[in-house]
Amino acid sequence: MALKIRMSRAGAKKRPFFHIVVADSRSPRDGRFIERLGTYNPMLAKDAKDRVVLKLDRIKHWLGLGATPSERIALFLFQAGAGEQPVIREQPKKSAPRAKTQERLKAQAEAGAKAATEAGAKAKEESEAAAKAAAPAPAEAQAG
Repeated sequence: MALKIRMSRAGAKKRPFFHIVVADSRSPRDGRFIERLGTYNPMLAKDAKDRVVLKLDRIKHWLGLGATPSERIALFLFQAGAGEQPVIREQPKKSAPRAKTQERLKAQAEAGAKAATEAGAKAKEESEAAAKAAAPAPAEAQAG
């Protein structure tokens, strides 16, 4: 029997409240549990003392028996000073553009860069031509 220390959702719709429980990992999220170990109320301010309430002595007992905390519970234990810092897994980038879209964006960026360099070169040529046209004009005025 694999034991997990995890959250069980309670509360009303759009008003979540969680019980921190130790349960068999095969049981449903809000189903049968062995013992209630604390509460978590995300609706309270982050600095409120009742936001996370843990029975640390019972949690240490269950950890000693081999229960594994979920990621969020491991973070709560670390913040309470009762555990080591959990390893934060790499989150997938689900909203990143697909490969075809990335290729199209890359091509657009290259085309924009090429157009900008061509426009810069054209502007430089025009300024040089204007400078050449302006330079002989004063010389002609002095000669005349």
